[in-house]
Amino acid sequence: MVQYGATQGHRDPQNTVDDPRTSREDDALLGADATARRPKKDGHATLTSSTSNLANTIIGSGMLTFPLALASAGLIPGIITCAFSGAVGAFGLYLLSLCAAKAPHRRASFFTVAELTFPRAAVFFDAAIAIKCFGVSISYLIIIKSLMPNVVMALYHDLTSPDVNPPTWMLSGQNWITLIMIPLVPLTFLRKLDSLRHTSYIALFSVAYLVVIVIVCYFFPLEGTQKPGEIHLIKFTPGFVSTFPVQVFAYTCAQNLFPIYNEIQSNNQKRMNIVIGTSIGSAALIYEIIAVFGYLTFGSKVGPNIIAMYPTTSLFIAVGQLAIAILVMFSYPLQVHPCRNCLDKVFHAGHVPKPVTATEDDIIEDEHHPSHDMSDLKHSLLTIAIVASGFTIAYFVDDLKLVLSFVGSTGSTTISFILPGLFWWKLSRDDPSANKLLSKASLGLAIYGMFIFVFCLSFNIYGLFHPESENVH
Repeated sequence: MVQYGATQGHRDPQNTVDDPRTSREDDALLGADATARRPKKDGHATLTSSTSNLANTIIGSGMLTFPLALASAGLIPGIITCAFSGAVGAFGLYLLSLCAAKAPHRRASFFTVAELTFPRAAVFFDAAIAIKCFGVSISYLIIIKSLMPNVVMALYHDLTSPDVNPPTWMLSGQNWITLIMIPLVPLTFLRKLDSLRHTSYIALFSVAYLVVIVIVCYFFPLEGTQKPGEIHLIKFTPGFVSTFPVQVFAYTCAQNLFPIYNEIQSNNQKRMNIVIGTSIGSAALIYEIIAVFGYLTFGSKVGPNIIAMYPTTSLFIAVGQLAIAILVMFSYPLQVHPCRNCLDKVFHAGHVPKPVTATEDDIIEDEHHPSHDMSDLKHSLLTIAIVASGFTIAYFVDDLKLVLSFVGSTGSTTISFILPGLFWWKLSRDDPSANKLLSKASLGLAIYGMFIFVFCLSFNIYGLFHPESENVH
């Protein structure tokens, strides 16, 4: 296997030849050392943009359920399980970053790592990831569809008069997702994840606004706020069974770890640890704040959507609902991106290219085409198919909760725990220089993921026949 470590040698950068033909002639004359001395091309994404994109992938509408998670177990267990889920998620990302270093230069993906570990299952892994990302992208559109009419109604009454209703067309969820797709579609065609950094900045500002809401409304309750119920430090209820998976899946972002690794400047382990630690750490902090202050505000009476608990007659809250719509809207392209890349590998399964050598790797690298194996036509067709089919489903379907619960329990668990653990365990098992404790821990993560997989899948199947159990808190 070709090693892709740091380049050595003292070749003058001015004499580095970019022309493929000249490069091949040099290699033929000078031997393999010429290839080793040629510097690898670096990425262009900054630490800030990479962290923002990963954090935006993590933080979604699931954070609104965290106060209910605390109510189902008590303040102390809820805080502990939230931090534990974040730590396990960070460990999975860390293992994936180690695996990425074993892949060809800046061509890391679930497919390439699977080719090194479980080649026969590589296509199935990518298919599972594609289905998971596609399902999540649809859920984002459905959230916008259900949320925007309420936002419009609240803003319209606050800015005009409570007795005046907005036009009928403004209260149609279908109209709103149609309008929102206009600015979203161009974003889905971007090849680089780093190109979405500005929308991630905006989305994270929306998250900050929601944090301000739960803090302010705890210290200064709005008029009409519901009186809080009982508050317990420790009290497990049957609802914990349904809320714990929400905490586990709230940190899912592994689908975008490899693109970030490929695009970030100087993708050494230290910089990747900063990206992983900062994004997971900031997400955990935000989840904890929303969970604690939301639970302390409403106690046992808290609902599954904390923002819906506050009076919508307040402009302060109405803007917060709009912030959620903005957050979800700008998270949509972050799901289309990995979905498209995984589908490309699935459709390419019958004729997977041979392993890339160092010489070919340097020649292929092109900042305008970071997805090396996907032509412009294929890129466009896959994007159109994903967006069009997702929009059509979201337009006509109002509730995908059942489907998404199964997709989340299987897909999220697989890419966040099972695959990272198995990948690194397989890569390090026969490596005498590998940390044996880390290798055992990676196998433990995979086993933990399998347990979560079985537990959540069983709970979802049970919920099919006992739907009333989902309402027990």
